[in-house]
Amino acid sequence: MARAGAYDRKQSIDRAIADYDTALKLDPSLADAHNARGELWRRKGDRPKAILDFGAAVKLDPNHAAARANYKSLSLELERIGAMMAVAGKPSFDCRKAHRPVEKAICANPTLADLDREIVASTFRTVREAQNPRQARELQRAQDQFIARRNADFGKPGYDLEKAMRERLQRINGVDGY
Repeated sequence: MARAGAYDRKQSIDRAIADYDTALKLDPSLADAHNARGELWRRKGDRPKAILDFGAAVKLDPNHAAARANYKSLSLELERIGAMMAVAGKPSFDCRKAHRPVEKAICANPTLADLDREIVASTFRTVREAQNPRQARELQRAQDQFIARRNADFGKPGYDLEKAMRERLQRINGVDGY
């Protein structure tokens, strides 16, 4: 276990995992080893193995605070990833009701659909977090003006819908993206 910890500190993740594997073969009831190996699997990007290790640690020791926190955070992360995958390539509106050419173009292009969904979500967030009702109305008015301009300019020579949407998203989120 000590050597696994040393390998972990030296960023030798595979060696650390191998040592935790050995320790767990000798004593599978080590909740700390399961949790530590789960953290390594998570850093390595193997979420399924990480969640299994966190779950094993919690099962062995229901009061293991770190394992419970790791299990909960990874579960929420997996849930968020699943939700994002479910809406990937889908815009914020129902494509079956799309009438305008710009809406049909957004529905036909997964990149544009993702941008549309991000713009709407970011607008909702900024309006909700506005300091006062007047600022919230101004933010919503800016979004309404963008949509009206987008609808009017789409199809005109030189109009780049993706560029306009990216610029709008950056305007909403700011330079730092939040």
